[in-house]
Amino acid sequence: MPSIYRSAACRQRVREWCLGQLDCWRVPHRRGEVQTLAGCTSFLVVGSEPVAASATVVLVPGTNTNGAVYRHVAQALAGRWPTVVFDVPGQPGLSADVRPRRGRLQWYGRWLTEALEQVVPGPALVVGHSLGGAVVLASSSPHIVGRVLLSSAGLVRLRVPPAVAAATVPWLFRPTLVRARRVLRHMIAPNGDVPGELAEWMTLVAHCCHSSLAPAPLAAPLLAERRSVPCLVATGRHDVFLPPRRVGPAAQRHLGAPLHVLEESGHLLLDEAPGKIVSMVERTLAMRRG
Repeated sequence: MPSIYRSAACRQRVREWCLGQLDCWRVPHRRGEVQTLAGCTSFLVVGSEPVAASATVVLVPGTNTNGAVYRHVAQALAGRWPTVVFDVPGQPGLSADVRPRRGRLQWYGRWLTEALEQVVPGPALVVGHSLGGAVVLASSSPHIVGRVLLSSAGLVRLRVPPAVAAATVPWLFRPTLVRARRVLRHMIAPNGDVPGELAEWMTLVAHCCHSSLAPAPLAAPLLAERRSVPCLVATGRHDVFLPPRRVGPAAQRHLGAPLHVLEESGHLLLDEAPGKIVSMVERTLAMRRG
C-alpha cells in the first residue's frame, strides 16, 4: 500500500502542522497512540478520561481531516462527556499513512473496532462525518451503543456537481489558499463563512497528499444490522454531495432512522453547526436510555 503523502518531507509538514495546532491548544487534552491492523493510530482524549461506567463520545472525522483540525468540536463535546477523537489511518494527520485500494470500508470497520477496544473502556457513542460516517457504519464493535451520522457516506453514493469538480481540479493540481477557499465555498451554506484555518489546512493537503475518493454505499444487509443501536442521521439543507432528498429515503430504508435536516448548513457540519452536534449527541444518548 503506497503512502498518501507525496514525499517524506510532505509527511513531516503535515505532522508539524497538526502537532503545532495541538501544542498551542489550551484545552486540557492527552494525545496517545495505539497499534492496530492499520498501523499506528493517533487519538486525542479531551476533557475527562473515559471510564467503563459511562459512555464516551468518539469522533471519527471525514476525508482529509483529523483531530487537530476539529479541536473546536472536540472541545464542545468534552464540555459534556469524555471525548475521544481518532485520526483516521490513510488520511492526512498523525496516524499511519496507508490505505488499501480495495475493500477499504471493510478494512476501516475492522480498524475502528480494534481501536475502540484499545482506547475506550466502556460504551461508545460514535459520531462520524462524511467518510467517518461510513467508517462508523462499517464497524460492528460491541462498544458502540449509538451512532450520530453527519453528512454520512455509506448510505448512498456521493454526487459531485460539475461546479464542484471544476473548482477541485485547480486546487489539486496548483493549490493556493484562494483555490482552497473556492472549493470549500461549495461545501457550506450560501451565506456561511469559510473557516480560515480550514482553508489553510486544505491548501497544505493539496500540496502534500493524494486525496481519496468517496466510498461506495455499504451493503444493505450490513446496514440492516446497524438498527440494533440508536442512530441519528443528519445532513445540511445545502449539502451538495449528500442532499436531503437523497439521504432521507436511504436512512429510513436501511436504518429506520428519520433524517434531521440542518437548515443553515451545507456539507461541513462539524464547522457549521458544532452546537447542534452536541444536541444531537445528547438526543441519541437519551434514545439509548429510553
